[in-house]
Amino acid sequence: MNEIVTLSSVEPLLDYFKSRSYDLNDMEKALVREKFHSRLYRKRQYVMQEGDICTQFNFVVRGCLRTYNVDKKGNIHILQFGTENNWINDLGSFHGKKPSTLNIDALEDTVVLQISLEDLISLYKQSPIFDRIFRVLIENGYIHLQERLLQNISSTAEERYESFLNRYPHLINRISQVQIAAFLGVTPEFLSRLRNQRTRVSQKP
Repeated sequence: MNEIVTLSSVEPLLDYFKSRSYDLNDMEKALVREKFHSRLYRKRQYVMQEGDICTQFNFVVRGCLRTYNVDKKGNIHILQFGTENNWINDLGSFHGKKPSTLNIDALEDTVVLQISLEDLISLYKQSPIFDRIFRVLIENGYIHLQERLLQNISSTAEERYESFLNRYPHLINRISQVQIAAFLGVTPEFLSRLRNQRTRVSQKP
């Protein structure tokens, strides 16, 4: 029973809005409860596969999702990890209603709160605060994407790894080294050497 209550609750999302200084009134909170719907994805289950149209904007309540692409050689390139209090989707497919070139799946059992494009537009129309919330959200996502792109073309693998450790310390013991390597754009073997080298340096007197 407690699991069902937890899955159906939108309180984590309301807490998220409040933590970012969005003071929703009772009507706006009721809209969130009406428009967002919870879903549980089991580990390794797809949220979306390449070729699908992304129909949901996902807020992660608990667990971990990843967005990735598979190239023609079968190599996996991870674009994003989505953990607690993070949003994840294919924005181009979601707004353009076109087939995605990406996959989203669960690295852990994951609970999300989802909203469709139609319901999101309805929120915009019914209260301006939601238009502001998601505009800022998308702007911040775009800024992060620019930073990641610049880092990938101008930083060494060592610098990218250090940046990952600083930005995602909560993921170090939650996901495999294979996943981290796919995010950094290196092989697992190269990442292992990086980690060993970093350990040796930190142990020097």
